[in-house]
Amino acid sequence: MHARSSVGELAERLRRELDRYSPGGKLPSSRALVERFRVSPVTVSRALAQLAAEGLVVTRPGAGAFRARTRTAPDPAGDTSWQEVALSADGATDLVPRSVDASGVLVSLAAPPPGVIEFNGGYLHPSLQPERAMAAALSRAGRRPGAWGRPPMEGLPELREWFARSIGGPVTAAEVLVTAGGQSALTTALRALAPPGAPVLVESPTYPGMLAIARAAGLRPVPVPVDADGVRPELLADAFRATGAPAFVCQPLFQNPTGAVLAPGRRAEVLRIAREAGAFVVEDDFVRRLVHEDAGPLPRPLAADDPDGVVVHVSSLTKATSPSFRVSALAARGPVLERLRAIQVVDTFFVPRPLQEAALELVGSPAWPRHLRAVSAELKARRDAMTGALALHLPELALPHIPSGGYHLWPRLPDGTGGTSQAFGSGGEAALVSAALRAGVAITPGRPYFSAEPPAGHVRLSFAAVAGTGEIAEGVRRLRTACDEVLG
Repeated sequence: MHARSSVGELAERLRRELDRYSPGGKLPSSRALVERFRVSPVTVSRALAQLAAEGLVVTRPGAGAFRARTRTAPDPAGDTSWQEVALSADGATDLVPRSVDASGVLVSLAAPPPGVIEFNGGYLHPSLQPERAMAAALSRAGRRPGAWGRPPMEGLPELREWFARSIGGPVTAAEVLVTAGGQSALTTALRALAPPGAPVLVESPTYPGMLAIARAAGLRPVPVPVDADGVRPELLADAFRATGAPAFVCQPLFQNPTGAVLAPGRRAEVLRIAREAGAFVVEDDFVRRLVHEDAGPLPRPLAADDPDGVVVHVSSLTKATSPSFRVSALAARGPVLERLRAIQVVDTFFVPRPLQEAALELVGSPAWPRHLRAVSAELKARRDAMTGALALHLPELALPHIPSGGYHLWPRLPDGTGGTSQAFGSGGEAALVSAALRAGVAITPGRPYFSAEPPAGHVRLSFAAVAGTGEIAEGVRRLRTACDEVLG
């Protein structure tokens, strides 16, 4: 076996050879396996650990690895059909059923099949992630005194201070809670601000994960349309008057999926409208650190211009690092902070201290600003590559707004009226997504981004999860094939 053989390949070889040993029989030593298969001791250790996790092997420190004894009889399958009644009956009296539909979230989390180009990803490609810097930060963090002890419930003071400085304005470290990723922070915020059955105002379109959070909590998402300058204040005011909603959830910077930035003239207006309605604004500042090289100065978070505690602010390190680097901040002023803190403690206790320590190490290292600059340049190059390829190969897809931050585009499909664009009418969006997958490119349908009937068909195309600009060009060519199939 070649020296570069993977852990999986070695585990499979050992799995096939287990019949040579009787139950309880000892396998060759790790040294013997290293010499025989010409692999590293780490590869042998991980392969044996994999077999142990499958229940095929038992490892005993100092003694070696042994074939596991087989079970005499399989466990009975059981009967879980009773759960259908139990899970349905408790919601019979709910004003808003607390259904949990994760399909809109799973689209950007699930890895596509091999050979399929990932235009539906919600995170940076591994080549863009600061893997070396994160590994070094985690290693240094693990050696810090007390790194494996219990952290303060609100988070490490130094990390809360760093997030407070990043937000700016009147926000202090005492008003920041460290949370386990933006999704967790949004869940805490909505549970704190709105009782089950209440309406909550959301941008339209908006992030499907947020809609899923609201519905799972028994809330009723009420859409407020956005345009190229963000949410429309006059419609926001109308929605507050019509519903009495206690909160409005928004993404003022590089909104998902439109990429819109809330215009300077609308920022104070949004805060004023919410304040007059006696409501909160939940600011999901999810992608501030994925700004493109040509963006220019960014507007401050809404929380930085809010002395009255209207804004509950969420920001995260995850999008700029790795899906597994789940460290974020929840910031609020006034009595609501105690409610947020109580809900978080009940739900999760705290974010693991080693991860918080690693976050401090990472953002305090010289590698952090270098990483952000490199990602900024690469995202601009990828955005330009995708917009150029779409203009060349798919001119029928409208791109009314090209963002200067974030990781995706939001093309509008042709209207479903007349001519060959009729195929994009009823069901055309789903047909295009299916045809694209057959052509070897995974894209995200637009329908899950709307909490009510969408005004037009859309797809979301991510340029961050692919290997590079060459893969973007090939993905657009495949999408052209899919469009030809749907349009006939």
